[in-house]
Amino acid sequence: MFAIVLLSVFGLGNLFLGFLRSNRILLPAAMLMLGTVLTVNFLDWNAGPQSFFNGMLIVDNFSVVFTGIVVLTALLLIPFSEQYVLDGQPNLAEYYSLLLFSLVGAIMMVAYNHLLMLFLGIEILSVAMYVLAGAQKTNLRSNEAALKYFLMGAFATGILLFGVALVYGATGTFELANIRFAVQNPTNASLTPMLYIGMLMMLIGIGFKVSAAPFHFWTPDVYEGTPTFFTAFMSTVVKTAGFAAFLKLLVQAFPAASAQGLWLPTLTAMCVLTLAIGNVGAVAQNSAKRMLAYSSVSHAGYLLIGLVAFNGELEGASANSIFFYSLAYSVATVAAFGVLKLVSEQRMREDYDGLNGLAKTNPLLAFVLTVAMLSLAGIPLTGGFFGKFFVFSAAVENGHIGLVVFAVVMSMVSIYYYLRPIIAMYMRDTDADTAEPLQVSGFQSAAFLLLALLTVVLGVLPGIIAGIL
Repeated sequence: MFAIVLLSVFGLGNLFLGFLRSNRILLPAAMLMLGTVLTVNFLDWNAGPQSFFNGMLIVDNFSVVFTGIVVLTALLLIPFSEQYVLDGQPNLAEYYSLLLFSLVGAIMMVAYNHLLMLFLGIEILSVAMYVLAGAQKTNLRSNEAALKYFLMGAFATGILLFGVALVYGATGTFELANIRFAVQNPTNASLTPMLYIGMLMMLIGIGFKVSAAPFHFWTPDVYEGTPTFFTAFMSTVVKTAGFAAFLKLLVQAFPAASAQGLWLPTLTAMCVLTLAIGNVGAVAQNSAKRMLAYSSVSHAGYLLIGLVAFNGELEGASANSIFFYSLAYSVATVAAFGVLKLVSEQRMREDYDGLNGLAKTNPLLAFVLTVAMLSLAGIPLTGGFFGKFFVFSAAVENGHIGLVVFAVVMSMVSIYYYLRPIIAMYMRDTDADTAEPLQVSGFQSAAFLLLALLTVVLGVLPGIIAGIL
């Protein structure tokens, strides 16, 4: 709760006072803000469930750890906004404020206990991202991305809200615990079809937010057109908050429906389709940025395995696997997009050829991107390996062996497209467009080293945070 208050105050203060400060001060100020919020957030660890706004928000260990992931991810991303600072853009404060406001929405999504609070959190997060997708006002691709994201996001929001209305009509409540009781003990069986349709529509609405197939179709175009810095934010913070909200909804509101075999088959089908489309789609890409977009879709599939394997509580193997996977994925994705941002801005290319010879011109960037690619592929000694291991283990424990076998096959497919950037960096020579070393500030170099270190630590010592829930 204090994290929400601080982010809101910081966001408003930054918005109204940003014109009084130079852009060079904005970056360390944003880092200080997020560092403060991250510290304050963990003061609620093991403090017991705390209720706010008449029970509409619940702060517990689950919300604390997922809030920690989204705030930490934003903190790690801030150094890569330095280029905007150096360019002296006049309204940089508004971008930081929108990021802070979007974090407020993300935190509401992981702490909600009321469907209207979930909807409000999604909208606060989404509206900020619609604006940030079109941050490059003179870039037609950025304008197109913002328009596509807004239009399709509006449709998805409408579907989600219609589902919320139907669930309320069938159960007479918006609170998760009361919905659970109504699903387990229906007082009017004639309303059951309304409940099931509402549940399905909510699955569709949230599936769109996390880029789960077949509701992923917006992802490649929006990711490609959005400025790379905000694409990284979109593919990490939004996805983490979305899956935390997804898990909470299914565990606390609809577990009885799972026992009746209602939403579980639908979720399993979405998982298989997401894994197939994400990995096969990434293979066919020549743009590194579009490859990462399809990669984001595929990782939504792996996270869906964690949802399929849930154990009925916000603690245990399933919740822990989703937490660990989200953290490992976010760290590796920030590193990958950080390198790609520098390449696209200075070499003016987003294809694999833009990475040619990077190991010779910028060994640090090549090393960091290699670690990120290996982690996303799930190679041992990286955080991504144990992320997949924990998700697969939770699924096997719950009898979803066939799903795990299919996911392992898709992971093998992913190795192909994750190796392509590595091959370009280490095995191809530079040309006229890639001969000059990229300019990397000391601040960014430190961030890259930290990201690589976190990825390796998660892969070598996963027990540090594994089982935290």
